[in-house]
Amino acid sequence: MENGQQQQVRRKGRRNGEVVVDGSEIFELVENKEAFGKFVEQKFRLLDADGDGRLSVRELQPAVADIGAAIGLPARGSSAQADHIYSEVLNEFTQGKKESVSKIEFQRVLSDILLGMAAGLKRDPIVILRINGEDLNEFVESPRYEPEVAAIFSQIESGNSTLRQCLLAALRQLTVDHGMPPASDAWVMENVIEPSLQELSADNLEQPVSQEAFFQEFRKFLAIVMQRLQGHPVIVAHTENTFDGSGIKKLLSNKFELDKLLDSVWRGVPKEKDKTTKQFIRVGFDRMADSISLPPYGAVEQVDAVVDEAFKMAKADDGKPVDETEFKKLLTEILGAVMLQLDGNPISVSTNSVLHEPMSTSSTLLSPSPASPMVSSPSE
Repeated sequence: MENGQQQQVRRKGRRNGEVVVDGSEIFELVENKEAFGKFVEQKFRLLDADGDGRLSVRELQPAVADIGAAIGLPARGSSAQADHIYSEVLNEFTQGKKESVSKIEFQRVLSDILLGMAAGLKRDPIVILRINGEDLNEFVESPRYEPEVAAIFSQIESGNSTLRQCLLAALRQLTVDHGMPPASDAWVMENVIEPSLQELSADNLEQPVSQEAFFQEFRKFLAIVMQRLQGHPVIVAHTENTFDGSGIKKLLSNKFELDKLLDSVWRGVPKEKDKTTKQFIRVGFDRMADSISLPPYGAVEQVDAVVDEAFKMAKADDGKPVDETEFKKLLTEILGAVMLQLDGNPISVSTNSVLHEPMSTSSTLLSPSPASPMVSSPSE
């Protein structure tokens, strides 16, 4: 962003009401030593429940939970992969062995984490959309409407499907590109979709439907949905990412940067007699994720599968001890295997998450300012 706009983490986009969260405000906060010092002081006091000047593992838990929420992880305990990342975040603070951390240690780790989050937002901004029916109306009135709806009907019609079933199934096929918020979201269903269905004939909804009748009823249904969206606009956080291995390829082609990153990762893992166990190779790979343009493990299932296969091929999950040379060699082999797989089969992921508290944060701990939006767990 231009310097004159650096205090804003959001900027207007092409669509009506569209803004982009790109990490600018987080960068500015961390790079301003005086402001960040005050920020850390406030958060540290908030967490230091017993006032002893140190944060115990228990007192750190709210920070860990907020960091997880900020990067889109589901709640702790919901999956083994998510729990693994939560444990790694905690280990960043405690180095895997400390029972408490000082304010200086807390500030150092929090700075690294926030800068990592900001770098991720700069690379893959979150687009905040205000869906108010305008784009949906534009779609219905456009030449693409009839062929797309015909294609949708051919996919969902099973011969004896009721009108209700077809309308709901068709609506789930529409995306934010059509001007429709996620139909799978409970709030959208309760406040937009169900009230719209109630305005249609109840008898017709439970009857089988022909293509001609469906076309007529679906257009009528969308007109009602548009009216609901005008009165109840929905705020949606939208992201699009393609993981094609290019970040790994760039790193592997630069021996200086590769060696520097491998050295940094090696220094950060627990060691005994200059050796570590293979289980920390996965920890090291997780720490490299941002540098190689990959999501954290547990965030994207398809990418996790590619990473798991690479670890399996390298036999890097057997827990055996390795020295520095073997550690770096295995990590490099895994990077190469993941790169080749993604280069041949890129993974594209689009997420749309309804913000139930529009343009405000649900996380008081990590919010750099009261105006910063926070995103709920993404849904595909």
